[in-house]
Amino acid sequence: MIRMKGINKGYMLGDEKLPILHDVDFNVSKGEFVAILGPSGSGKTTLMNILGCMDILDSGEYYLDGIAIHETPEVDLTEVRNQKIGFIFQNYQLIPTYNIMQNITMPLIIRGMSHKQAEAECMETVKKLGLSERLLHKPSELSGGQKQRVSIARALTTNPAVLLADEPTGALDQSSGKDVLSLFQELNEMGNTIVMITHDLNVAKTAKRIVRIVDGRLYEE
Repeated sequence: MIRMKGINKGYMLGDEKLPILHDVDFNVSKGEFVAILGPSGSGKTTLMNILGCMDILDSGEYYLDGIAIHETPEVDLTEVRNQKIGFIFQNYQLIPTYNIMQNITMPLIIRGMSHKQAEAECMETVKKLGLSERLLHKPSELSGGQKQRVSIARALTTNPAVLLADEPTGALDQSSGKDVLSLFQELNEMGNTIVMITHDLNVAKTAKRIVRIVDGRLYEE
């Protein structure tokens, strides 16, 4: 599902280039649940941005579900993100003026799906996540755990090749965090491919495989 080979990435700092990722090799098979574990400044955010096609690599090869991302024009990466990746963010990234139904169906509407069809797809997803009674609520009316479930529903409804979760429990209390991680395990058992970025070892241990990132280099557990 994911194959990275020799990935390098750096950013300009004044007149010099600051290297962030160094010859990263990373593979994820279909149906895996992988945690990328690293402290602040380790390069995990940069790696996540490249995995999510939100940033371009300097050198190396990146294949996502058979697509050569390193050869894909930057202007076309938006479509790849919308078609192949379901994003789950620490701070949910929900639109506050939209209700839950509108937040979840938004990626499908962007794809060109009719509102009626998108809502039908949404209903199938929310039943699995216990959100059926909340569809007309605004995000401000939900708890943190419920907001993250909405974020997960939004990611799932597009049937992505990969779910990419960035510190998904970072804004949650311990109980809500455990519920979300249990949900990830259930989704993985259903066949979803999940890559989770985290700085927390206890969170990482819920995945089936842990890869550490230290100073821009990956180390397999």
